Amino acid sequence: MCDEQTEADNAAWLNRRQFGAAGASMVVLATIPACSVAQSAPGDLPVKGRAVTVTTPDGKADAWFYAPETGKHPAVIMWPDIAGLREAYKTMASRLASAGYAVLVVNHYYRGAVAPVLDSLVAWRTPEGQAKLKPLIAGITPAGTMSDAKAFVAWLDAQAEVDTAKKIGTCGYCMGGPYTVRTAYAVPARVGAAASFHGGGLVGTEADSPVNLLAKTKASFLFAIAQNDDASAPDDKTALAAAAKSAGRPAEVEVYPAQHGWCTIDAPIYDKVQADKAWSRMLALYAASL
Repeated sequence: MCDEQTEADNAAWLNRRQFGAAGASMVVLATIPACSVAQSAPGDLPVKGRAVTVTTPDGKADAWFYAPETGKHPAVIMWPDIAGLREAYKTMASRLASAGYAVLVVNHYYRGAVAPVLDSLVAWRTPEGQAKLKPLIAGITPAGTMSDAKAFVAWLDAQAEVDTAKKIGTCGYCMGGPYTVRTAYAVPARVGAAASFHGGGLVGTEADSPVNLLAKTKASFLFAIAQNDDASAPDDKTALAAAAKSAGRPAEVEVYPAQHGWCTIDAPIYDKVQADKAWSRMLALYAASL
């Protein structure tokens, strides 16, 4: 997840890239080959979107729901990064909907604030942004996330735009990365695919650490890891691949030549080439698993 070291790494990377010195190797650990061939988006469908409220055991979660204008489609729960639900993620959710999915992008800070808490990823590094986010982050627990996931799945299954004969997907960015695994764990009968992009806190020794939950899911996984996150925790990719293999869960684990945050469109470190690649891997995962 975003922290002081990540920000320092990203600042250094931006400086190197400015002078043309950026470069990195890529590591891929694919435990199951089924998702190894990139697939293009099903199409550029016209999309409709609306603000919604989902009732959870802890309150009222504000969110946005995007879906193609006609028909029923597989559902996806999108978990934003540390700066929360904002215009960047609404745009990303709309884009995913245009590829043929009914997307619920959620405010994971709803227990303490209505979105947007911040207007951009940059704002979280300001003193004001930190003051807003720290108590909201402290209010999120693994148990709470799993409870939320159950409520989000139930809400989606009640929507006319959702094809309930299809499995549900989930994707998460930064601190939302581990939420995808917890979503798959919370509702294993419904969640068929989970994609984590530069996710933090995926590997730990706790019983509820995402790496230790894979065996109790029925999903296929994509773990897209930033190169500076990998440098800080080089054993995580191996642990994730090994856990997925042991659990018999399809998983693509890849270290991208990009920095933490590279998939979020309003991030200073956004890398369109690598973000588009990661996006195509997510679409391939969903096409194969939902």
